[in-house]
Amino acid sequence: MSEDQAAARQQQRVEELCAAAIRALCGQRDLHFRGQRLHAGRQRLRALAPHLHPRMEADDFASFRGAADGLGLRLRLSDDVLHQQHAPTEPVRRMLFDMLEQFRVEALAAGDAQGHPGWPGARRNLRHRFEAWTLAAHHAGLTNTARGMLLFTVAQMCRARVTAEPVAEEVEDRIEGTRAGIGPLIGASLGPLRPARHSQAAYAPHALQVADAVARLLEASGDGTALSKAAQRPLEADAAAYNFLTEPEDLPAADLPAAVVLGRSRVLTGSAQGYRIFTTAYDRVLVPAAQMRSAQLMEYRQRLDGLVAAQGLNVQRLARQLQALLSRPARDDWAGAQEEGLIDGRALSQLVASPTERRLFRQALQQPQADTRVCFLIDCSGSMRQHIDAIAVLVDVLARALDMAGISNEVLGFSTGAWNGGRALRDWQRAGRPHHPGRVAETAHLIFKDAGTPWRHARRPMAALLRPELFREGVDGEALAWAAQRLRSTADAGTATGGETRQLLVVISDGCPMEAATLQANDAHYLDHHLQQVAGSLENAGDIQLAALGVGLDLSPYYRRCQVLDLQGGIKAQTLHDVVALLAGLTGAKG
Repeated sequence: MSEDQAAARQQQRVEELCAAAIRALCGQRDLHFRGQRLHAGRQRLRALAPHLHPRMEADDFASFRGAADGLGLRLRLSDDVLHQQHAPTEPVRRMLFDMLEQFRVEALAAGDAQGHPGWPGARRNLRHRFEAWTLAAHHAGLTNTARGMLLFTVAQMCRARVTAEPVAEEVEDRIEGTRAGIGPLIGASLGPLRPARHSQAAYAPHALQVADAVARLLEASGDGTALSKAAQRPLEADAAAYNFLTEPEDLPAADLPAAVVLGRSRVLTGSAQGYRIFTTAYDRVLVPAAQMRSAQLMEYRQRLDGLVAAQGLNVQRLARQLQALLSRPARDDWAGAQEEGLIDGRALSQLVASPTERRLFRQALQQPQADTRVCFLIDCSGSMRQHIDAIAVLVDVLARALDMAGISNEVLGFSTGAWNGGRALRDWQRAGRPHHPGRVAETAHLIFKDAGTPWRHARRPMAALLRPELFREGVDGEALAWAAQRLRSTADAGTATGGETRQLLVVISDGCPMEAATLQANDAHYLDHHLQQVAGSLENAGDIQLAALGVGLDLSPYYRRCQVLDLQGGIKAQTLHDVVALLAGLTGAKG
C-alpha cells in the first residue's frame, strides 16, 4: 500500500469519526464530509474560524476532535439566520465577526450558573485545538508582519476574554506589546462580550463593535485595503494574513490522492427543462459477450483466469466475510428438548409423567439469509482502459464471492457507441445546430452479468470486460440512473425475515464524465453537473445505498461514501478489505 493510499484511508477514517461526533452534538443527521469539507446534504458548510481547519499531516487526532466539537457547537448553539442578519458585508469585518461568534459558542461548553453542566470533554478538545493552532501559527512566522501580529493578537485576546481561558504561555510574551497598544482602543467593546455570551442577540452588537474597531486600525495603517483585496484574491502572496484567519481554498493536498474538481453548468442551471437529450435513436443496451466470437471470448476468459490466479486471493474467505456482512439471521428451524428458551407445548406431557424433567423448552435455530442485492457499475471510458486488467480481476472475484455467499449481484458498464458524438452529433449538425441541445452522443449501457445469472454461467461473458473496443467516452449521470432503475425494477418484495431487500450500487470510475461532443455543444460542466444531480437524488431517496471506488482518484465530491483504490500493484488482500469496509459502511455493519 502506497503512502498516498494510507494517508487517504486515514483521512477518511478521521472524517467519518468527526462527522459522527458532529451529528451527535448538534442532532443533525445529514452531516458528512465530502471532499474534506463538511456538508449538510449537498450544501457545503463553512467553518467560520481559523482554528477549525486541522491538517492531517501536521495535527493529531485530538485536534480533529476539537475542530469537530467546535463545528458541532456552532450548529447547535448559533442561530445562523440571526447571525446573517447582523453580519457585516465588508470582508475583514465579516471575518472578525464570524470568529467572535465561534468563540461565543465555545465559551458555552463550560456550562452556566443555572446548572447546565456543559460539555467538559468538548471544552478540553477545543482548548487543545486552539492551542495547537496558536503554536502552529506562531512557529510558521505568521506573526512576523504587523498585519499578521495584529490579527493574531486580536484572536488571542478575544478568545481569552470570552472563554475565560488564559492565552498559551509560549505566545503570551510575544503578543504583550501589541495587546497593550490596542487594549485601550478595543477594550470598551471587548469587556461586555463574556457577560452577553448566553444571548446571541445581545452578544452580536458588541462583536460588531470589536470587528469595526479592529478594521479601523487596519484601515488607518493601510492594511485594511490590502486585506479586503486579499479576500477577492485569496491565493496571492499579499493574502497571507487573510488566509490565516479564514477558510482555506479547495486545493488538493500534496500528500493525498487528487480529487475531482466540481463545476456548475450555466446551461443546465438556466434550462427550464433541466438535463436534455437531443436524440435517443442510437442509444443501446448491449451484452458485449454476444458481439464476440466464442474463441475470442474463451481467450479473454483464460487470460482473466490467469490474472486471478496470479493474485493468490482467498475467495472462500471473502465469501464468508460478505455473507456475514450482507445477510441477516433468520429462523430456520427449532431445536427441541432444551433446558431454556421458549416453552415447547408438545413436551408438557413429560412434565406430568416426570415432574423433575427440565428439558421442556425449544430454541430457534438461526441461519444467515441473503437480503441484499449488489450492482457494480464500471466506467468504460478511454482512461479506464489502462486499469481494466485489475478492475476485471476485482469485479470477477467479488461477483464469484457474492455468488458463493448467496448474494444476488450484477455487473454493468457504460460507454458510448462512437467517439465524439457519432450519429447523434451528425443529426444535431444537420438540424442546424440548435442552441443548448443537451447530450448529443450515442450511449452504450453494457451488461456483463445480470442479477439472475450465477457466476459459473456468467464467467465467460464477464471476460468481455477485457475487450478494448468498449472503452470510449462516458455519460456517467445517465448510466447511474439506468443502473439504479435496474435495481429498483428487479428488487424483491421481501425476504425471509419480512424486510425489504437492501440494494447497494457501487460505481467504479477514475474521473469526471467526459463526452467531447456534448461538452462542446453545451458547456464544460454539463455532464459533471448532471452527475452531481443524479448522485444527490439517489442519496436523498435512500432506497439505494450508493458508493464509489475511485481508481487513483478521490470521488468524494460526487459520492458521499467512497474509497480510493491503488491498483499500481494489482489486486491485493488489502484492496478486498477496502471494498468490504466500504460495503460495511453502506449497510451500517462493522467491517
